[in-house]
Amino acid sequence: MTELEFKLEKFEGPLDLLLHLIDKNKVDIYDIPIALITEQYMEYLEQLKEDDYDMDTMSEFLVMASTLLDIKCRMLLPKEKDEEGEEIDPRTELVQRLLEYKIYKYASLELKDMSMDASRALYKGNSMPKEVMEYEEPVDLGKLIGDTTLQKLNSIFDELIKRQENKIDPVRSKFGTIEREEVDAEAKTVYIRDFARSRKRFSFRELLTEAGSKAEIIISFLCILEMMKNGEVEARQADIGDDIEIIVKEIKDNGDTGD
Repeated sequence: MTELEFKLEKFEGPLDLLLHLIDKNKVDIYDIPIALITEQYMEYLEQLKEDDYDMDTMSEFLVMASTLLDIKCRMLLPKEKDEEGEEIDPRTELVQRLLEYKIYKYASLELKDMSMDASRALYKGNSMPKEVMEYEEPVDLGKLIGDTTLQKLNSIFDELIKRQENKIDPVRSKFGTIEREEVDAEAKTVYIRDFARSRKRFSFRELLTEAGSKAEIIISFLCILEMMKNGEVEARQADIGDDIEIIVKEIKDNGDTGD
């Protein structure tokens, strides 16, 4: 038989050891192989004696040992029957004790986890102002208002309104409805191509002298990029921040993209 190694300190009592043996041997708790479990249990008792445990601990394990031996003997005898003629299983009482112990053990582990979680939680104490705590129910409105008058309330209200008015931007508040700028992109493109065709080179700033809006500037920029793509113009910039110089190469006819 394979020898079993036990760590005695891990078992809280004989029932705890029995549950360990049942789990270790992977047997059904409702059909305990008493001979096998008893033999392993007695091996544990031998180790318990060698470690010189106290008499209280030893007595608990010895009582369970006698119970196991008694069940083992009864299992070898002819089956006893109850008043209704059904066979009595000598293991029934032990199984019931094991199931109850298992329930309490798991419940204690659950409570231990809850206790650990609770120890990591912080609770805010009572922070209600002393002045509020002193009020009694029902609240005395006269005492609560004190010397406050309608004039004081009106003054407070006017001050709040004034603060709200100061938050309003005097410039932005006068803006009307911002209308969408309508720019004829096709006409602008024709203008830029004619502008470039009449010059050998020019600056981007010069091109934008007649641009009246941001939309026109953007369209002008996109048009120059398209002309650079088609090889009609070349852009140069001496340094970052300097004006962009546009050098005209060959302006194609309108509608001819060069593809």
